[in-house]
Parts: sequence; structure tokens; C-alpha cells
Amino acid sequence: MISTTTEARSFDLTPGADITRKELHEIWGGRQQGGISPSSRSPNIFIFWEPAVGEQHGYYDEFRADGCFYYTGKGQYGDQTLSDANASLLNHRRDDRHVRLFRGAGGVVEYVTELELDEENPYYETEAPETGNGPLRRVYVFKFHPLSHSTTPATRSKLDGALGARVAEVPIENRWTERFFVNPSAEEYEAERREQELVLRLEDYLRRLGHDAVRLKIVPPGERRPLFCDIYDKTAGVLIEGKGTVARDALRMAIGQLADYRRFSSDETRVAVLVPERPRPDLMALLESAGVDAIWPDGDRFAAAGLQLTAATDG
Repeated sequence: MISTTTEARSFDLTPGADITRKELHEIWGGRQQGGISPSSRSPNIFIFWEPAVGEQHGYYDEFRADGCFYYTGKGQYGDQTLSDANASLLNHRRDDRHVRLFRGAGGVVEYVTELELDEENPYYETEAPETGNGPLRRVYVFKFHPLSHSTTPATRSKLDGALGARVAEVPIENRWTERFFVNPSAEEYEAERREQELVLRLEDYLRRLGHDAVRLKIVPPGERRPLFCDIYDKTAGVLIEGKGTVARDALRMAIGQLADYRRFSSDETRVAVLVPERPRPDLMALLESAGVDAIWPDGDRFAAAGLQLTAATDG
């Protein structure tokens, strides 16, 4: 049992040691709430890692294939800033402070290792939702090197699995979506369910026509989260984004998404939006002005404006 004193003593926990968070802060200082806890009583910054909790907010705090530990900064609402606790991490070398990683958020926590911020690329920016499934905002992800490699947990990184090749084919299924990597705990909205049903129906229809349909995973240069189109019809060379409604805002969003995807495809690739019914005339004109075709169900088939959905021919 570690005895407590009113004065912080030299940090003497060894990797793998357990301690209650209350006792940790009584001995070495720091805040008893939050994931980043700088101490004013000792030259330490404590960070707490609970993967199940972080992923509910779209955070992937983890050890990755490069051996580094990635940790999302402080701030649950609005764009994060490099101030307060985030500044303490960014400047820990300059301030001669030790970053100590613990596994767990409260109660008994396990000391994992001391960390040191990467000098060349100390952090990157990405997006995550506000707490409570709010709007997306900017977050900072810090890149740390563990100073005790033998004690770092062997983990399988979800992001390592999603990143890799800049453009790759993946199956058409629920898991391979942008939302899964941004906000995996969010409840699916009715429009999203309708969208997924449409996507799966069109996939089945295209396969019955003899088309090869997949989903493209795209990792833009410098980004750390993948983009996914809903369908890529390889046979016809068409990138397709599904929407569960023909509302104007949904179609405007689809135009932007398709413009983003098209940057990573060949000049011959066409783009189309998949919707539950034919859009009204002004919205059809909007799509046409943006170079976007439209696809919608027509009985047990699909109709299209600007595209010919025909059976594939051999050769």
C-alpha cells in the first residue's frame, strides 16, 4: 500500500502497477476528473486511457503499428484549441514535465508507461462529434513515443486497418462507412436506414445485371480518417452516393461528397446520387449543373437520369 503525504514525492510507480486514481492525485497532484491531468505539485502530466469510453466519442486513442501512442486532446464541445491541458502536452519537453499514461478512467488505474511527444509531428488534426452526438468539430490527436516498449499493450488498431492504401476497394456493408470511424456509437437515424436499404437494393440490382459493385475507401493525403463512397460500380465506372431523402440539403451534401471522391478517381469516372424517388425538376437541374446523375427505384428495377443501367456484356 502506498502511503500518502502532503508533499509530492519522486514518481516511483513501475509499469504495470495498479493504484487508485484518488491515491495517485493525493500523492503526485493533478486533477481527479478528465483525461488529461497536469499536476502543479510535481513535474508530471497524467493521461488516462479507456478505449471503450473514447470510441463513444469517435476517439481512437491507441497504440498503432508504428509503435506510437495516439491520444485525443481535451475539449468535448466546439473546436479544440492548443491551450490549457492540450498546451501542457504540447510543451511538456520545454517545461521538463513527464507524461504518464494510465489505463482506466477512475477507480483503480494501471500505470502503462512514460510517453514523449514526437518532435517532428507532435499532433495532427481530425474531426470527431461533440459529446452527445453533436456536430463534428476539429480535434487534436497527439503522437507519443513510449519510453518503455516492453510494457506497451499489444493492441489491434482499427485505424491501422482502415488506413493504408490511398484508394482501395472494400465490401459494401455497414461497417465500412465514414460514420463508423467518426462516431461509431451514434444511433442510426431513419434516413440513414433508408439510405442503407437503398444502397443494398442497388448493389443487388447491379450484380443481377452482371456489374461488379464495391465500395471505395479513400484516404486523402495528410488525413487520418478514411472516406467511403456508398457504391463504386466498377463495370460502368460510376461513383454513387446514397441519400435516404430527396430534400435539397441532402442533395447538396451529396454533390459535395461526390466532388470530394471524384478527385481520387480517373477523369472518365462518372458520379451519381441514389435517392428513394425522382427529385423534383429544380433539384434535377441542380444535379445536372454539378455534373451529377440521379438514380432511383422503379418497381423492382432502378431508373436513372443521365446513366444507362444495362446488363454487362462479356469481353
